[in-house]
Amino acid sequence: MRPQMNLVIDIGNTYSKYYYFDGDELVSHGKQAGHALSFIPIPDPCENVIISSVVNLTPADERWLQSLPYPVVRFSATTPIPITNAYRTPQSLGADRLAAAIGAWTLHPGKPLLIIDAGSCITFDFVTADGEYLGGNISPGLHARLRAIDDYFPRLPRVEAEGDTPDLGYDTQTAIRSGVILGLKHEIEGYITYFKAKYPQLLVFLTGGDEINFEDTIKSGIFADQFLVPRGLNSVLKHLNKPQTTQQ
Repeated sequence: MRPQMNLVIDIGNTYSKYYYFDGDELVSHGKQAGHALSFIPIPDPCENVIISSVVNLTPADERWLQSLPYPVVRFSATTPIPITNAYRTPQSLGADRLAAAIGAWTLHPGKPLLIIDAGSCITFDFVTADGEYLGGNISPGLHARLRAIDDYFPRLPRVEAEGDTPDLGYDTQTAIRSGVILGLKHEIEGYITYFKAKYPQLLVFLTGGDEINFEDTIKSGIFADQFLVPRGLNSVLKHLNKPQTTQQ
């Protein structure tokens, strides 16, 4: 049987992104600034579409979706998923966090998983070896921390992330940059060390836009994958379209 071609759409605060999967294989992807959908190419054949969005779609985008000759799934807290969601307030859970957790579980089921998304915020999410999403924590991201220093301490300069990052800052610029970047690095390493002590079989998935260089002592079991969210959404489509077994 030929694998189904799925279209995954992920609309964030800054970009609209699309991904085409042939079964489990990501075959093409693209993005565009803003929230418009009309730039997305439609292949033939395409069996199913799933969309996850942090913004309300415009009337034009709604018409574009409705014009597609394929079933469209709108990913939400009520969408059936291939793992158990134990979050107490599922309606408030970010769709990207849940999708990334599903994506990690799809790649390595049967293992305890820590998913770290180093983006605008740093999110830490945990899935048990039994496939139960327990929840996670949210912390300010790299650029948010740098902006916060500038916003709250007017006597301190605005510092960019790019530049020298010594162990100890030798001037105010490097003191701020090293304090933020190394502090963020040690925070992430602390989470990994803590969960590895509790779950020796733990696997760690790192996704998001900010690259983190880890100490050699904790690199084992860390997987970098920038496509965890679309992989998770594609897995949801496969879960929704798997053949149903009937009881005899």
